[in-house]
This record gives sequence, C-alpha cells and structure tokens, in this order.
Amino acid sequence: MVLLKNYISHTNQIKIINKIRELGLGPGGFYQPVYRSGNKLHLQMMCLGKHWDPERGSYGLIREVDGACPPSIPVEFKQLVEDAIQDSHALLKEELKLSNVERVLPRMSPDICLVNFYTESGRLGLHQDTSESSESRRRGLPVVSFSIGDSAEFLYGNNRDINRAKKVILESGDVIIFGGKSRLVYHGVRCIKQNSAPSFLVEKANLRPGRINLTFREF
Repeated sequence: MVLLKNYISHTNQIKIINKIRELGLGPGGFYQPVYRSGNKLHLQMMCLGKHWDPERGSYGLIREVDGACPPSIPVEFKQLVEDAIQDSHALLKEELKLSNVERVLPRMSPDICLVNFYTESGRLGLHQDTSESSESRRRGLPVVSFSIGDSAEFLYGNNRDINRAKKVILESGDVIIFGGKSRLVYHGVRCIKQNSAPSFLVEKANLRPGRINLTFREF
C-alpha cells in the first residue's frame, strides 16, 4: 500500500469536481445503491466505464434500476492514475530500495471507476474489492483511490474486525494505492470529518459539504 499525501494539485482537484458534477447530473449519474438485503449504502454512487451492481456484486454494461449506461472514464482521470502509479514506483525505489517495483505494485490501465459521494454522515463498512476478474485479482492489479473534499477516517486490515483495523486520515488531494499482496486488504470509511475541506474547493468549485472518492480499477 502506498499513500501519496497532497498529491492532486489544487487545479486538478477543481477540474475533477467540475467534471464529476457534469457527469453526475447526466444519464448514469449519481444514485443511492441498495444491497441484496435491501439496506441502502450510506453514500451516493456513480460508475464510469462499467456499472458495479452491489446487489449482485458484479459488473455490467447497464444500470438495471434505470437502464442507464455508465459514462466513460475521462482521459485526464486515466492520466492521473498512471502518473500516481509511476510516482509510487519512484517512491518505493527511493524509500525501500526496491528494484522489482512492478512486481510489488503492478501497473494497470483503469477501465472502471467508482465515484462515491459521502455526505457528512456517510460511511462504508470494511470490505474487500473482489468483483473484478480473476485475472486482475491474481495479478494483484492495484486499486487507486482519489480523495477530494472533506477528510475521511480510512480503515484497513486483514479482516473485518473494526477494533483491529489500522487507521489513516485521508485528506483532500491524497491518493492511496493498494495492489500486489495488499490487493484484497479489507478497507472502509469510518466517518467523515465535517467542515474539513480546503477553503479553495468551496470558493472556486462550490463544493458542498462531504467527500468525493474515486476508485480506479482494471477489470
């Protein structure tokens, strides 16, 4: 796992918000997902590239609740993902003196992005990301996560025991990447830190209270 603090520039954070707002208001935009049990997720979600169905735990080409097709992942988002992986490799080489960085943290080309918007009361229980293809999981292709807006208390660990989970605060502009042996780590969002978003996002992007999280994967 690699955490890149304050990685996304102020300019790119504003661009991401504006693009997500544009896509989120269109066909296939934000909605509140429901699990098979009938429980609603404590967030609003939009899928890019492929639609993830929480009821089935699988991906598809359309969203069955309304027949909408997911928008494509913007090219500029893909470039940011590739840059983040490249810079993570440089960090691993420098800090851990690794020569086989691509075996430890493989490269990937995202064709799926889940965009979650957490309100001030939003949260997400500990879980694994297992809906991608068996080949993607076997190769340990990473999940790349962007945080924009309010800070979040991010939990991760080897199981679903919330009392044993480790914690890190993800702030606006942070990128966290988990792949390789950490690809199936349990992770979740315990809470959102209210009124913690940088002022420039409120002033220049009119960001409402809450947190935007973008997680990129290769199916």
